[in-house]
Amino acid sequence: MINSFIKKIHKKQIIIAALIVCLLAGFILIKGCKKKSSGAVIREINPVYGNIETIISTTGTVQPQNRLEVKPAINGRIEEILVKEGDKVKTGDLLAWMSSKERAALLDAARTEGAEKLDYWKEAYKATPLIAPINGEVIVRGVEPGQTVTSSEAVIVLSDRLIVKANVDETDISKVKVGQLAIINLDAYSQTRVEAIVDHIAYESKTVSNVTIYEVDILPAKVPLIFRSGMSANVDIVDNKKENVLLIPLEVVIRKGNKNFVSLVKKNSRKAVEHPVELGLSNGISVEVVSGLTTEDKIKISTQEYKFSKESKIKKNPFMPFGRKSSKDKKKK
Repeated sequence: MINSFIKKIHKKQIIIAALIVCLLAGFILIKGCKKKSSGAVIREINPVYGNIETIISTTGTVQPQNRLEVKPAINGRIEEILVKEGDKVKTGDLLAWMSSKERAALLDAARTEGAEKLDYWKEAYKATPLIAPINGEVIVRGVEPGQTVTSSEAVIVLSDRLIVKANVDETDISKVKVGQLAIINLDAYSQTRVEAIVDHIAYESKTVSNVTIYEVDILPAKVPLIFRSGMSANVDIVDNKKENVLLIPLEVVIRKGNKNFVSLVKKNSRKAVEHPVELGLSNGISVEVVSGLTTEDKIKISTQEYKFSKESKIKKNPFMPFGRKSSKDKKKK
């Protein structure tokens, strides 16, 4: 009994000691890796001339602007299809031939009587053509020759042109105008940027995940071959753009109430004073200077610089079996 009690006490002591060692080791490691501030770094910058633009970023999907399903006027059997997916067609082009149910039954019976009989009935009982009603591209070939279809089934699906249907939040829709420039970036081809314009803004809203949005048609200047219906896309709509304007970093601006200031370095004393400026367009990184500065002015900017302490480079790792050996230890060997 006494021995077992003593063993239990020893076990508790060992566990407590192990926990203390782990905590101390963790504290030493964190302290060694702690960043050390080297203080503020003061720099001077000049305003520069450049271009600035603000954008409305959103997402969308590549879709046909007008999707048309070509359905047969009769029930029957597809005899021949003359187009494939990706083909361009014009209004009046022949897409396919099909037989009515009666013609299909008659031809099947004639086949049993020989080629001459079959040819006779093919000429006597003409097939029904399927004609392209619009100029466009074949995006779906829904059936194959020999397949029986009804008048409610789409044999071919045409698209007049592929666009991106973007979902714009109602808080941003007031900034979107027909004709604005836009950039399309596909998720599947992230390196490809496609120039486009805003072609149409929906008059009726939709609710997606409890958010009110408006569908905006983004029309590519030239539809690339990589475009496929259903692809996900990111869209940047250019809200405002100015070229060759005076710019400064937004981080140097000091806001006090409704007024804006910068720390302007005086030429004679080299001391910085708060100088009022009038600002214009901002993209969140840079801001346009309307008045108050020139390219010869110097603005003070203060940044904080950090570096790892020297201790962290030579501190032994307490979690390694024998600690981390320093360069001095290696030389001794």
